[in-house]
Amino acid sequence: MKRLLKGIRVIDFSWIGAGSYTTKILADLGADVIKIETAARLDTLRLTKPFKDGIAGVNRSGYFADRNSSKRSITLNAKHPEGLALAKRLTAGAHLVTNNFTPGVMDKLGLSYEALRRLNPRLVYASMSVQGAEGPDSNALGYGLTIAAVTGLLHMTGLPEREPAGTGTNYPDHIPNPGHTAFAILAALRHQRRTGQGQSIDLAQVESTQSMMGPHLMNYFVNGVVDSRRGNRHPERAPQGVYRCAGADRWIALSICSDEQWLALADTLRLDARPQWSALPGRLAEHDAVDAMIQAATSGEEAHALVAALQARGIPAGMVHDARDVLEQDPQLAARGHWVTLDHPEVGPSTYNSAPYRYSRASSAPTSPAPLLGQHTREVCRELLGLDDPAIDQLTRDGVLA
Repeated sequence: MKRLLKGIRVIDFSWIGAGSYTTKILADLGADVIKIETAARLDTLRLTKPFKDGIAGVNRSGYFADRNSSKRSITLNAKHPEGLALAKRLTAGAHLVTNNFTPGVMDKLGLSYEALRRLNPRLVYASMSVQGAEGPDSNALGYGLTIAAVTGLLHMTGLPEREPAGTGTNYPDHIPNPGHTAFAILAALRHQRRTGQGQSIDLAQVESTQSMMGPHLMNYFVNGVVDSRRGNRHPERAPQGVYRCAGADRWIALSICSDEQWLALADTLRLDARPQWSALPGRLAEHDAVDAMIQAATSGEEAHALVAALQARGIPAGMVHDARDVLEQDPQLAARGHWVTLDHPEVGPSTYNSAPYRYSRASSAPTSPAPLLGQHTREVCRELLGLDDPAIDQLTRDGVLA
């Protein structure tokens, strides 16, 4: 089936989370993403758990695999003069160059936007540093956790009486930053196609993540109120939370948005509800007591059956799934063909996420597993650089293709 970005070539200097996820989006849509790597300084994700069968290896990380489907990998030492020359030759024929380094790193390598645009005026050049290329904090280093901290996202996650707990993962790496960067890239590529002009994109990951904080920022701008942690609760909904069910670590989530939903919940669970709970102010005032009664009613119920019964009454309820549930027990994901099995050359058949969108006349699923380190070096050198095997062998011995 048609791939919407077929014919787009990307020279990808990104690594770790957000950058790699951005180019995965493009690769799964058909772009030829050539990941520039070097054995001298591995992408950190290649060394990050979980590893297939618990055996560590540069080609065995599930985390790396999830972020790098449909790409090609070439090992190239851009700090070597000949390696830099090859990198420039690759970019000369590309539509897009990407990186998520601290500002100045690409410049020091000799791969700045100004240097590359002289070779390729049509080039789109996307940089996604933590704080952007300008300003007093432009040289700040950071990862998803620190980005979540400085944007206020970390401040909002956890229980009211406890320290900030965080989201349990580097949330900015997975949602806002890759999504915003991919959107900016697609807009620039459209402009490139229409006008023949290149573009430099300077995305600040902190600013991207800041968009997740809109309601809390507005509450301060307008009302002078600094919001803080609420756990699973909401200031205008009650009850809202997670409630234990029968079995080991089985829970359901509820979010009651109206008095009518509350009455349906109380009837379904056969709650001995207090009269004042029939209206939202009464439930908000006695949320702890409401939660305790719901918990007593749900603790002996099988979660899946209870969720089905609640949803049948129009009550917003959902099962709290673990990884096994998501992979093996979710009929909706299975029906949409979300999980794709690809045969990885070292670890064998592996499960990959498909894109969360479907096209009527195109495909968005991954086409190939994450590449082995340098798996396509020889292929790319022959195809795009016109090098023969003796030349490739010599460059490998010289540490250029390494």
